Amino acid sequence: MSGTTISSEGLDERRKRLKFRLWHRGIREMDLVLGGFADAELAGLSDAALGEVEGWLNVPDQQMFAWVNGAEVVPAEVDTPLFRKLRTFHVQDLKD
Repeated sequence: MSGTTISSEGLDERRKRLKFRLWHRGIREMDLVLGGFADAELAGLSDAALGEVEGWLNVPDQQMFAWVNGAEVVPAEVDTPLFRKLRTFHVQDLKD
């Protein structure tokens, strides 16, 4: 998959902007990880969860990729239920 196949129609402006940013991260691997997660989960996230996801955009791509793949230990402040959901989503996506 090279990009989203899910329309942004019906999403509010905050979610539309966030979805675009998650699909245009920088390195393609993170586009696929975060963009795919956005397609699957963004519409149902609370405002607090959206804020957490927005914070992920401040983490350098290589660092985020290392955490998501388990190559490096995830810091306690990042290792939230939502981040664990992202990791589970990524692992499942690799299996599919």
